[in-house]
Amino acid sequence: MTERQKVLIIVGPTASGKSALAIEIAKKLSGEVISADSRQVYRGLDIGTGKVTKREMRGIPHHLLDVASPKRVLSAGDFVARASRAIADITARGKLPIVAGGTGFYIDALMRRVALGKAPPNPALRKKLAEKSATQLFALLKKRDPTRAASMDTPSERNNKLRLIRALEIAQRQSKEQRVRLATPAQSSESDSLFSPFEPFWLGINVPFKKLEKKNAARLSQRLKRGMIAEARRLHAEGLSYKRMEELGLEYRSLARFLQGKITRAEMETELNRDIRRYAKHQLAYWKRNTGIRWIKPSQRETAMRRVRDWMDR
Repeated sequence: MTERQKVLIIVGPTASGKSALAIEIAKKLSGEVISADSRQVYRGLDIGTGKVTKREMRGIPHHLLDVASPKRVLSAGDFVARASRAIADITARGKLPIVAGGTGFYIDALMRRVALGKAPPNPALRKKLAEKSATQLFALLKKRDPTRAASMDTPSERNNKLRLIRALEIAQRQSKEQRVRLATPAQSSESDSLFSPFEPFWLGINVPFKKLEKKNAARLSQRLKRGMIAEARRLHAEGLSYKRMEELGLEYRSLARFLQGKITRAEMETELNRDIRRYAKHQLAYWKRNTGIRWIKPSQRETAMRRVRDWMDR
């Protein structure tokens, strides 16, 4: 039997310190980081997504950042293919692959905990679904694929008709097949050994929610000072439509609304603080279903390092 590739996975809500912990572990244990963020894959979406800077990387190679134009859609399947190649490359060079990010569905798809459909485009279905509102599409997805709907239960995703239609397209294709659900830890050891080429070790960063709210509010204020609005203006001037900007969700959705004069600056900040708070809650709820995650407090970095070393030595 082929030995599976060890992969360290670091998850947690936005602003919990995932990137910093991944870099620290990579420094000490000879690792490289693979970003698992559905928007940081796009070039130019830097300040708005809180993308790690070259200085913050501290010389650690990072993969799956800035790999696509924001004008096109990089799917979960694209992410899995690229991340799988990165893991193989990192492992072949004797390094530890460290997947860190907040897009839970991408990570679960990479670890084969959920199945990705390979449905070809269905023009007739797309035309029919395009007549429905985003609210109707999301309600339909909840009935047809509850797992995928749960992964998209955020303000930006629920309003993204393009992604909702694609999810429903896949759900219809798979309607006669048994869908793969999130495995419990008791099931995952068997299913992983049969279907996944990876041996994951899951670490989660647990920050008290009130503290997390304050961190996110301070982080948003800092990003606005760094030029988040100017970044959005530049992206639009370079050809990124307001429609596509809104599809990208969260910060860029509100920025697009502000730049079009639909909301004031104060309304934009209020809206963003609310939506980021909701997104963090969604991330936590999503990861609670994976009871294989070892949760640590931000102050328990030495504990995290010890656990990772023990796992690597097994």
